[in-house]
Amino acid sequence: EVQTDDDINLTDARFQVQLVIRPQTEELHDYRGYAGKIISGVYKKGDKVKVLPAGIEATIAKLEVSGKEVDEVFAPQAAVIQLSDDIDISRGDSIVKADNLPQISNELEVLLCWLDEKPLQPGNKYFLQHNSRLVKAVVRTIEYKLDVNSLQQHPVEGGVKLNEVVKAIIKTASPLVYDAYDKIGASGSAILIDETSN
Repeated sequence: EVQTDDDINLTDARFQVQLVIRPQTEELHDYRGYAGKIISGVYKKGDKVKVLPAGIEATIAKLEVSGKEVDEVFAPQAAVIQLSDDIDISRGDSIVKADNLPQISNELEVLLCWLDEKPLQPGNKYFLQHNSRLVKAVVRTIEYKLDVNSLQQHPVEGGVKLNEVVKAIIKTASPLVYDAYDKIGASGSAILIDETSN
């Protein structure tokens, strides 16, 4: 009964900027491209898009793959998107279709598998790495521990130990653009990084 559908979602367009390209040379003095991997979906020249989390609307002016201009790009290609307007866009910002928006929040409800010898304590500060976006985060509360064999929920006593799975509430310093994990896995997953030890 396991679903074996293609795991590449070509419906929901998601792109996160990994690098802003501004060569500022004589022949390319106005060039401003946004490089990254298409997480899911399809982008076409002329598409109306929104830059998140700012919420600014724009139109795709050009698309490039391997330095060549193309009419469309799709997951999981690496591509460069150029927009019709000059917008202040940084690494980690998302470019999505204006009519199909992901969730935006700085409070996240997560299922978390803890992979550190040092226990996870509510109130501790971390970095949260979501694809190319890195934000400061704090674990606000731990709701329960999940027994992976029976799927029963148990209260957490003390800190969360190595390999324990818990449901937690994480607050981030700036808004995160994401989807539910079961909708788009790459857009619905992240890594917590200890600020002190990495």
